Amino acid sequence: MTKRIAITLGDPGGIGPDICVMMAQSHINRNHIVITDPRLLTDSSKKLNIKISINILDTLASQTVSGLGVINVYPIRLVTKNKPGYMNPMNAPFVIETIKTAANGCKDKYFDAMVTGPISKSVLNKGGFKISGHTEYLAKLCKSKSIMMLMNNRLKVTLQTIHIPLNKVTKEISISAIIEKIKIINSDLKSKFGIKKPRILICGLNPHAGEDGLLGKEEIKVIKPAVNSLRKMGINVDGPVPADTAFIKKFTNKYDVIHTMYHDQGLPVIKYDDFSKTTNVTLGLPIIRVSVDHGTATDLVGTGDVDISSFTQALKVARDISKSAA
Repeated sequence: MTKRIAITLGDPGGIGPDICVMMAQSHINRNHIVITDPRLLTDSSKKLNIKISINILDTLASQTVSGLGVINVYPIRLVTKNKPGYMNPMNAPFVIETIKTAANGCKDKYFDAMVTGPISKSVLNKGGFKISGHTEYLAKLCKSKSIMMLMNNRLKVTLQTIHIPLNKVTKEISISAIIEKIKIINSDLKSKFGIKKPRILICGLNPHAGEDGLLGKEEIKVIKPAVNSLRKMGINVDGPVPADTAFIKKFTNKYDVIHTMYHDQGLPVIKYDDFSKTTNVTLGLPIIRVSVDHGTATDLVGTGDVDISSFTQALKVARDISKSAA
């Protein structure tokens, strides 16, 4: 069965519109519905000197068409005129509306998955939307828990805490919180990735995983008890292990996912491993959401000097997950 994937382009002043135009020649087809203002794509195509044809959809269920350079668009109008390379907080409602439309389209079964382009959290907040990222916003929209997982062809990395200051991380780590997230990870690896018995490795919080309490006691008081409880539930989980050795081949070859305690504990590793093929998958949602793992790159807008591989990889991952989850 053909999988319909909704695409949002992120901030209109960022690199999203350019990437979409560049992908139209060979990577976007009739099963990809871009939710945006069509003017963004026509303006981008003129600057990049790339010929495209836009097919406007009246509804999310409208019939799409195929062809070289054809982009099927469900239109959402900008709030104010866009200036490429400049992110205007006045267009924050437009950004939010594109995300909401794609997510609701997935919930209502018009789409099998959604792929999101890069946003600016600070610009959205300046525009009046107090959100800390796609992951948290989609969780609120879907009334569910959410977990950030970054993945490429070799690694899968999940996070216990996401977009919070480092000095607040310890307050957010508890036995119950770890158990809750690992249960979601275990369930989604089964349902969305077809892994029958996921193998999960948990990192410690402190250097050397606390060194038996010398460098911190969270491993003894929180993480290890959570691991023991999860094992009693039949979940295949090990740890805590020191984060500085968690990504050696001994572990990456053995485990399906490595669960880290905070944002910058695991993400630098996977981004260094293969940044261009790394995508962001949100676990815990009743829908499938995959994102590029790069920023808005306003300095590259209009240059054509852009690597589209993260976006094309995100489309592939979304399609593969939707097939596994069917």
